[in-house]
Amino acid sequence: MNPSIFHALAAAALFGASTPLAKLIGLDVPPVLLAGLLYLGSGLGLTLVRLVRDRGWKNAGLTPSEWPWLLGAIMFGGVLGPVALMFGLTTTSGATASLMLNLEAALTALLAWVVFKENADRRIVWGMIAIIAGGVVLAWPHESLQAHDWLGPLAVGAACLCWAIDNNLTRKVSASDALFLAGFKGLVAGLVNCSLAFVLGARLPDPLVLGQTLALGFLGYGVSLVLFVLALRGLGSARTGAYFSTAPFLGAAIAILFLGEPVSGAFWAAAVLMGIGVWLHLTERHGHEHQHLAMTHAHRHVHDEHHQHEHAFKWSGTGAHSHVHDHVQVRHSHPHFPDIHHRHTH
Repeated sequence: MNPSIFHALAAAALFGASTPLAKLIGLDVPPVLLAGLLYLGSGLGLTLVRLVRDRGWKNAGLTPSEWPWLLGAIMFGGVLGPVALMFGLTTTSGATASLMLNLEAALTALLAWVVFKENADRRIVWGMIAIIAGGVVLAWPHESLQAHDWLGPLAVGAACLCWAIDNNLTRKVSASDALFLAGFKGLVAGLVNCSLAFVLGARLPDPLVLGQTLALGFLGYGVSLVLFVLALRGLGSARTGAYFSTAPFLGAAIAILFLGEPVSGAFWAAAVLMGIGVWLHLTERHGHEHQHLAMTHAHRHVHDEHHQHEHAFKWSGTGAHSHVHDHVQVRHSHPHFPDIHHRHTH
C-alpha cells in the first residue's frame, strides 16, 4: 500500500478520535475557545517537536512564492472556517451540521478537479461518492429534521468551502516541512480563535481541563495535520480528502469500542459504503506517458526513477533523506498518483 494512503487514514483516525476522546475526558469549554485551544495545542506541541528534532530553531525553507499559499490556507482553514461553523451552529441543529460537514470532502475534490486540474477517473469519483454517502448515513439523525433558518446551514456550508480551499492551498506547499506547516497553522489559528473567544467573554478553564484540551489538540489536530500534509504530498487533494472523509466512521468506531456506545444499523451501512469507497481508491491504476519539467525543491526522498542527482555532502547511498535537489526534464510512462512530482494536465 502506498504510504501516503496510510498517512491519510491515520490522519482521519486521529481527527475522528478527537470527538469521542473529548467526550471521554469530559471537556466542557465554549465552542470557539475549544477550537482555539485545540489548534493552540497543535501548534505548541508540533513546534516543540520541531525544536527537539532540529536541535534549535531552523529556517522553514519556504520560498517567497510559497508563503501566500500557506497564509491563504491558514486564513481560510484556521480562521474563516471555524468562525463560519460556530456562527452556523448558533441557528442549526447538530444533526443538520453533521450532515452538511460531509460537503468538505466533495468541495475539496471539486476544487481539485475543476480549479487545480487534478486528475480523477471514474473509480476515484465513485469511491468518493461511496465514502461521502457513508458519512451521510452515519450522521443522519434518527428523528425528523426540524425546519431551520437558512442562514445557519449556509454558514456551515461556507465553513466547508473554507476548509476545501484550505486543503487545496496546503497541497501547493505540501513538499515543505510538514511539521512546520502544521505547527505554524496551529499557532496562528489557535491565537486568532482564542482571541475571538475572549472577546466574546470566554474564560480559560481550570489547569487540568486546559492541559487535557491542549494534549487532545496536539494529537487530534496537530499530529493528524502532519499526516494529512504528508498524504497531500503523495496523493493530491481529492484522494486525500476522500480517505479523510472516513473520520466520522472511525470516530464512531472508537466511541463504540471504548465508550460502550450501542452499534446501530447506520454504523454497519456506513462501514460497507466507506469500505467500498476505500477499496475503489486502493485498486486505482493510473498510468500514461507524461513529462516532468525541470524544477528545484526540497523534501524527504529516496533515490528512485525521479531522484537521480549528485550530493554536495557525504551520503551513505541508501535510505531516505532531505535536501534541496534538482529535477531535469524527462518524459516517461509508469503508474502514478497526483503527488508533488505528477501534477500535470491530462
